[in-house]
Amino acid sequence: MVTSADLNIVSSVLDPFTECLNPEAARRIAAFQAAPTIQSRLNLLADRANEGLLTMAEMAEYDRYRSVFHFVTILQSKALAYLKRHTAE
Repeated sequence: MVTSADLNIVSSVLDPFTECLNPEAARRIAAFQAAPTIQSRLNLLADRANEGLLTMAEMAEYDRYRSVFHFVTILQSKALAYLKRHTAE
């Protein structure tokens, strides 16, 4: 399970990442969405988790997806912050 401390570490490590962005890349990162097949699988696992029906293997898979999506969300927030700073200039 990803903790808020883990997310803070990832966020601070990725701070320099924004220096590599340009407006187009930032827009594409901000707009990123999972492929429909991945989103469908994640939705199924989330539903099963909410119902308390996940097997141990599914729980591990769900945790991996959640970790990846937390990472992506941090990247997206950094891309949005970049766009906000650079559209104000």
